[in-house]
Amino acid sequence: MALPLFATPSYQAFFSLHSMRGLIFILVVLIVCLLVTVAYLYSKVKQLQRTQRELLHGADHFLTPEQFQEYLSSLDSRQIGYYLQRDADRKTNSGSVVSIAVLLACLLGAQPVFAQSPVKGVFPFTDTGVVITMILILLPILGGALLLIAKVMYTLHQYRNKQAAKDAAAFEAAMESAQQHDATQAVLEARKQALDYQLSGTELGGKTVATDSKGLLKNISTHTTLPVVSQKKSGLNRPGIDPQLARIVIWYIVSAALWLLIGTTVGEYVGIKFVAPDVDHVSFLSFGRLRPVHTNMVFWGWSSLGMLGLAHYIVPRVGNNQLASYKRAWYALILINASVLLGTWALMSGVNNSGGEYREYIWPIMLLFGIGVVICLVNFLQTIARRQTKEIYIANWYIVSAIIFGLTIEILAYLPMYQNGLGETIIQGYFMHQGVGMWFMFFTLGIVYYFLPQQLNKPIYSYSLGILAFWTQILFYTVIGTHHFIFSAVPWWLQTVAIVGSGGMVIPVVAGATNFILTFKGVWYKVASSYTLPFFIVGIIFYFTGSLQGTAEAFRSTNLIWHFTDFTVAHSHLTMYGIIAFFLWAGIYAVVPRLTGREAPQITVGIHFWLSLIGLLFYAIPLMYGATLKGLLWQSGKPFIDGVVLMAPYWLWRAIGGSLMWLGHVFFVYNLYRMIAAPASRNATEAAGQQLNAAMAAASPQL
Repeated sequence: MALPLFATPSYQAFFSLHSMRGLIFILVVLIVCLLVTVAYLYSKVKQLQRTQRELLHGADHFLTPEQFQEYLSSLDSRQIGYYLQRDADRKTNSGSVVSIAVLLACLLGAQPVFAQSPVKGVFPFTDTGVVITMILILLPILGGALLLIAKVMYTLHQYRNKQAAKDAAAFEAAMESAQQHDATQAVLEARKQALDYQLSGTELGGKTVATDSKGLLKNISTHTTLPVVSQKKSGLNRPGIDPQLARIVIWYIVSAALWLLIGTTVGEYVGIKFVAPDVDHVSFLSFGRLRPVHTNMVFWGWSSLGMLGLAHYIVPRVGNNQLASYKRAWYALILINASVLLGTWALMSGVNNSGGEYREYIWPIMLLFGIGVVICLVNFLQTIARRQTKEIYIANWYIVSAIIFGLTIEILAYLPMYQNGLGETIIQGYFMHQGVGMWFMFFTLGIVYYFLPQQLNKPIYSYSLGILAFWTQILFYTVIGTHHFIFSAVPWWLQTVAIVGSGGMVIPVVAGATNFILTFKGVWYKVASSYTLPFFIVGIIFYFTGSLQGTAEAFRSTNLIWHFTDFTVAHSHLTMYGIIAFFLWAGIYAVVPRLTGREAPQITVGIHFWLSLIGLLFYAIPLMYGATLKGLLWQSGKPFIDGVVLMAPYWLWRAIGGSLMWLGHVFFVYNLYRMIAAPASRNATEAAGQQLNAAMAAASPQL
C-alpha cells in the first residue's frame, strides 16, 4: 500500500518558505538554540562573578599547602635547574623562580562545559506570517546573545590571567620563604634527578654485539624512505612455477583485464547517457546496443576469462601435478576471446538474440564460447584424474561443478524449442540467474577456497561447512530463476518454488560466509600488512549482504516495490562487482607476483581498492534508495514520468560512482603492467649480489 510519507500529492519540499512544517521547524531550532545560548551565557556570567570575587580578596594572597605541592610538581627539569642555579647565586642576583608566562601555562585549568537539553513544546501559531516574523525577531536576538557570550568569555579570560599572575607571585613568595627553603630545595633536587633519568637502551639485551650465527636474517635494508601510505608485506619467495603454465595464466588475466577496461568504458558511457541522453545520435552507440555490449563483455570477457585463468593455476597446484595439456588451454583462450570480439561487433551492428538478457549473443558466437569452456573442462578433469594427492580439494569441487553448470545453462538457453512463448521466459530466468549463481558465484567461491587460506597461511576453518554450502547451493539456487517473474503469466506454483528456493539460499550463504570469516580467526592482524586480504574481506561482506538482499527481493511483497526499478541494477552490481570482481582482484594480486617475481606499487593497489569500493557504494546506495521511492510512487498511482523525474539525481550519483569504478580499473591495468611487463627495479644490494654471482660463475672451472 502507498505511504504518503514518501509520496505527497502537493510535491512540496519539507524545507520550503511555502511549507508551514518547514517554517515551524526552523522556528523551533532557533528557540532551542537561543535557550541553550542563554543557559550557557548564564553559567559563564556566574563563573565570572565568582572569579571576580576571588580576585578582589586583596593583596594578601597565600597558597594552601595542597596548592603549593600541586604547582611544585608541575615544574619540569629545565625549570627546576633554573631555580636551583638561581638559588646558588641568590646572594648576588635576584629574580623570580620561573617565568610568569610558564606559571600561567601551568596554572590554567580545564573549563567546565555546560549544556542544556532542548525544551520541547507545542507551538500555537499557524499563520505563516506570524512564524516568519518570529523567526526574523529571534535571529538578531540570537546573534546578540552570541556576541555577548564572546564578550563575557574575553572578560573571563582576562580575570583568569590576573588570577594566574597572583598565584604565580604567591608561589614564588612561598618558595622564597625561609621556612620552606631547605625542604623545597631538597625536594627539587630529587625531582630533577628523577626527571633527568633516561634508559640506556641496553637494559634487556646487554652490551654484547648481536650476531646472526644461524643465518636467519636476510635482505636487511638500512635505506629508509618517507612512506605515503602504510607499508604492506611483500609476497614471499615461492618455488618456481612452470614457465608454460605461468604464460597461460598471465595471458588469461591480461585478456580479462583488457575486456574489463573496455567493457566498463562502454558502461561508463552508458551511465553518462542517463544524465545526458542526447550526447550522441549514432545508431551503433545507442543505449539499446551499448548496454548488452557492456554486460556481455564484462560477463564473458572479464569475469569468465579471469576465473578460467586463475583456475589454470589452482587445479594443478592442489593436485600437485602439471596441467594435462598446455595447447588446449591456448585453444580455449583464443576461442573465448574470439566469441567476445565477434559478439561485440554483432551487438553494435544490431544483430542479437532477440533481446534475451545476458544471452544477446547469437548462437554461432556463443558456440565458440561453449567450445572453449568444454576444452577447459576436459583439461581440468584430466589434470584432476592425474593428481598426486588422494583427495580432491574443495576448490576443484566448486570449479569443475561451475563449468558443468555453465555448459548446461548455455545449452538449455539456446535450444530451439525454448525460443518462443512462455517457455522462453522461464528459460530466460533460469539462464540469467544460474549464470550468476552457478557459473560466476560457484566458480569464484572455488577460487576463494584456494587463495584465502594461502594468503592467511592457515587451512580453511571448516571443510564440512564448505561441503554444506556446496550441496545446498546446488539444491536451492537451481530453482530460483523464476523469482524474476513474480505476478507474471508463469505458473503460480513455479513462482512459489522460486521464492522458497530463494529463502533456502540463506543456508549456503551463511555457511560460506561464516567459513570464510572464521578462517581469519587468530590472524586478523595480517589484514593490516596485506594488500590482498582487504579485497577478500570486501568480497565476503558483499557475498553475505548481496546474497541475502537477493533473497529479500524474491518475496511477493518486495517485488511489488522493487521490480522494474533501478533496485535490480544496484543489486546486480553489488553481486557481480562487489563479490565476483573483488574476489578476482584478490586472486590476481596474489598469483601474478608469484608468476613474474614483480609486485605492483602498493600505493596504486590501494588507490584501485578504494576507488572501486567507494565508486560501488556511490553507485548502488543512491540507486537502491531512489528505486524504493520510485516503487512507492508507482504504487500511489502517479504517472510513469514522475518516476523518471524522481530518479534524475540518483542517476547522477550512478554516473559519479561509475566514473570512480572505471578510474579504479585504469589503476588495476597499470598495476598489472607493473607486475608483468615493467622493468624490474634493483637496489644496490641486489645489483652487488648479481655481480658477485656472475663473477663466481666466471671463475668456476668449466665442466
